[in-house]
Amino acid sequence: MKEKAMQKGVSVIVMDDRDHVATALRELVPGETITCEVQGNSVSLAVNQPIPFGHKVAVIHITEGEHVRKYGEVIGRAVCDIPVGDHVHVHNIEGIRGRGDQAGGEPSSAEA
Repeated sequence: MKEKAMQKGVSVIVMDDRDHVATALRELVPGETITCEVQGNSVSLAVNQPIPFGHKVAVIHITEGEHVRKYGEVIGRAVCDIPVGDHVHVHNIEGIRGRGDQAGGEPSSAEA
């Protein structure tokens, strides 16, 4: 993973080019516009819901059943569609690690 320089006044950070989410570096409020780097491109998006400091915001549309990535790693599976700008947390993703019923290795590229 390449190093990224932090800029002053940044509100969110995307840690890996494969990530579906950004981490809030401060509390985010509905209606505000944030800017972050998504897959090498600078993207501005509107926040749809309150997002507490340290929580995740969707930076791409995440489809129900899709594996969700943070830090370039799968952190769970979406239990519903998650629009860009929505809060991503336990209410809309489920953990899949350590679950015998979810065993099966890495997701395919279609799921990643």
